[in-house]
Amino acid sequence: MRGEARHGAAAWGLGALLVGALVVVLATAAVTAWLVAAAVGPGLFHQHMVRAGMADHDAAVLHAEQAFQDAGTVSLALALGAAALVSAVVGVVLNRRIGRSLATVSTAAARVGAGAYDSRVPEPGLGTEFDDLARSFNAMAARLHESDRLRARLLADVAHEVRTPVATIAGYLEAIEDGMQPLDEDTLAVLREQSIRLTRLADDLAAVTRAESGDLPLHREPVAPADLLHAAAGAVRERAAAADVALALDVPDGLPPVAVDRTRVAQVLDNLLANAVRHTPAGGRVVLAAAREPDGLVSLRVADTGEGIAPEHLPHVLERFYRVDTARDRGHGGSGIGLAISRALVQAHGGTLTAASDGPGAGATFTVTLPPA
Repeated sequence: MRGEARHGAAAWGLGALLVGALVVVLATAAVTAWLVAAAVGPGLFHQHMVRAGMADHDAAVLHAEQAFQDAGTVSLALALGAAALVSAVVGVVLNRRIGRSLATVSTAAARVGAGAYDSRVPEPGLGTEFDDLARSFNAMAARLHESDRLRARLLADVAHEVRTPVATIAGYLEAIEDGMQPLDEDTLAVLREQSIRLTRLADDLAAVTRAESGDLPLHREPVAPADLLHAAAGAVRERAAAADVALALDVPDGLPPVAVDRTRVAQVLDNLLANAVRHTPAGGRVVLAAAREPDGLVSLRVADTGEGIAPEHLPHVLERFYRVDTARDRGHGGSGIGLAISRALVQAHGGTLTAASDGPGAGATFTVTLPPA
């Protein structure tokens, strides 16, 4: 029975419910005013007439009381009629404005549901609640639009990344079957290299998906930032020396420990340092630093004097498969999602990963911020 009542109320529509609510309010006000006027008004008027020195049953008193009752009845009727008219007008206006606004949101929601993520709704100006609803809807649509764009680009990038090794493997196999390519050690090395590339791509995709979805287990423990940076510098020191890139540490004393998974943070720092060494020319410098931020967070920075990043690329360098011109092409190695994995791992720790650069040739700085333990 309750479900049927709710269904019947929902079938009325906003306009009928609004008019019904106004009718109930007006009816309640009319009955209350009528009862108060009938029960209280005549008695008070009679007492005042008696106090004025007039007899209880004087004809003038009776006539005056009747006139008072008639005047009160007419005044009350006129007031209630005017209130009903104004309420009806206000109800119609509000019904149209609210109904139009909700219809706009409903239509836009249906368009978004059908895949038109560029649909937006204007702020109706009916109060902060409706304006907040419009802004929230537009933010949701924008987020869905961006997610759909990234999904489409991800599929295209994955297909592009897979196409080259698959084509290479298929070409070699076809040449072997036709007897044009011997199955020697060099051929096996090429096939093995391409299969490793596919395996690494699959592992990287699985890692970033698990990290972004929050399914990656973290074994947190309090760790001094200096320990993290010294371990990261030790792991990359040989690669930096081979590339003729100087590696420096700047770790002040007194930094609070951070509650992190050592292995995961080491993975982040190793990826950032490997990128910095890869994109820094011989004779350049990479600085690994830590600091206490004004808001209490601990920052770990990897700064280099290498190729730098143009301003238009900065907002996208942490996205999957994004490549900045030739500075991140396949010739430099990697699957193109190392920074996306790093950002997801840092966010899983409750921190942030940001990139900064003054432009091409001015180097780049990647900053990891983590909450203290």
